[in-house]
Amino acid sequence: MSDSRPSGLLTDIPGIRVGHAADLRVRSGVTAILFDAPVVASVDVRGGGPGTRETDLLDPERTVETIDALVLSGGSAFGLDAAAGVTAWLAGQGKGFAVGGVRVPIVPAAILFDLLNGGHKQWGDDPPYRDLGRRAAEVAGGDFALGSVGAGTGARTGNLKGGIGSASAPVEGTPFRVAALAAVNAFGRAVVGDGPHFWAAPFEVGGEFGGLGLPSPVPEAAHAFPARILPGAATTLAVVATDAALTKAQCRRLAVAAQDGLARALVPAHTPLDGDLVFSVATGAQPLADPVGDVARLGHAAARVLARAIARGVYEATGLPGVTAAAPGAMEGLPPAWRDVFGGR
Repeated sequence: MSDSRPSGLLTDIPGIRVGHAADLRVRSGVTAILFDAPVVASVDVRGGGPGTRETDLLDPERTVETIDALVLSGGSAFGLDAAAGVTAWLAGQGKGFAVGGVRVPIVPAAILFDLLNGGHKQWGDDPPYRDLGRRAAEVAGGDFALGSVGAGTGARTGNLKGGIGSASAPVEGTPFRVAALAAVNAFGRAVVGDGPHFWAAPFEVGGEFGGLGLPSPVPEAAHAFPARILPGAATTLAVVATDAALTKAQCRRLAVAAQDGLARALVPAHTPLDGDLVFSVATGAQPLADPVGDVARLGHAAARVLARAIARGVYEATGLPGVTAAAPGAMEGLPPAWRDVFGGR
């Protein structure tokens, strides 16, 4: 994992905490996003192979207005157990939706596919994800690592190691701020062809992923469809957050707009082989002055921030201890990290 703690994290939005837990033998992990108070949330799913829990509750017409946490996990369908660990931990803290004398924490979750990365997946009837979810919740705080941690531990992209990335920014012309976190495990590539340049380079702030810009010209071959085809073996999961006061319907628009950032940072994106999705949350600290214009500005900013977060997830990723990078184009194992191929900062 990277030791860097650059500015620009999801937790720049007050009231949000993030925790990671991982099992390096399994080469997988969990990232928990906890909220000090319940937040309005929604989701937009664009990939053809998503794996989710409780996302139906995030439709604007559903009764429950707010959630207590979000969970991103490796492990494919097995990883959905991570949300149960976070739910149990929150219940022990007295959190949740009141139903009579009982509180039920609302914890939507999504998973990515990392079952073929060479880790120990023969866990029989005891997958590790419930325990990893609880551990991630226990350590959640305002500062968190990027790269090969949490849900990004065993993640990959089309040609490089994937990981956890994050970024934040003020929203121009408003008092609001937006931030994003991404677990990058994409079918496509975050870099232009086989070079070091990130597709998200036009949105980079302060050299946060190398400051290399785009190559000139961009090689036509960089737009080619990847040769690596493994149905279901991908997914980029993202969370965008704001301190604006949004309704569930407005949160949904924020998630829709933020998907543009995913498409700007990964080529290709939203394929039938991905489970790409974006959660959106609003803490409600800042009221809207212009419901239409403010939401449009928030969406524009969220797309840019998410593109940055995705690039940072790949830039900050490192190889796992004792793991030799798989050959380029290999269907199984983990590819090399950007830093191993192109050097550090």
